[in-house]
Amino acid sequence: MFSGVHHVGVNDTDPSLPADAPLPPDELGHRLTEVFDLVGPLYRRALRKVEQGEAVEGASVGVRGVLDLLRRKGDMTVPQLSRSQALSRQFVQRMVNDAVAHGWVETLPNPAHQRSSLIRITEEGRTLIATVLNREHTLNREVGGDLTDAEVRGCVRVLTEMLRTFDHVDVDD
Repeated sequence: MFSGVHHVGVNDTDPSLPADAPLPPDELGHRLTEVFDLVGPLYRRALRKVEQGEAVEGASVGVRGVLDLLRRKGDMTVPQLSRSQALSRQFVQRMVNDAVAHGWVETLPNPAHQRSSLIRITEEGRTLIATVLNREHTLNREVGGDLTDAEVRGCVRVLTEMLRTFDHVDVDD
């Protein structure tokens, strides 16, 4: 390890701290670096796996993200989709255009804003995203480690807080 740099390994938290006590900011910073170090490779590998399904289903990772968000949240504008996914509006617009070309989404007039159409998932899009999600679910079932509901809830809570830290970052810069 680098001289003078404190590095905390997995489960190397200060043993004097109770396991359920909030970590001091310095310790938290080191531990969350471990999370970032895992999230990056995990994200990239998961994207590659999703992309392998593109040959079967025909939807890129970006289109998959748009379809799943519309499935979960309902009709949205491109700027709303962009903010929700922390992606540039230009990229999301390309994904929407691709999905429209395949008949997976449709554009509708937006009564709240004439220049920003609503994007709605079609039945064909719902069928496609259900197929993609089913394939992903099958893969996720293979995760080992005897994980508990509390551990998964804890992981989601940690990642949500980490994401909230970067809410102010503008993805269109």
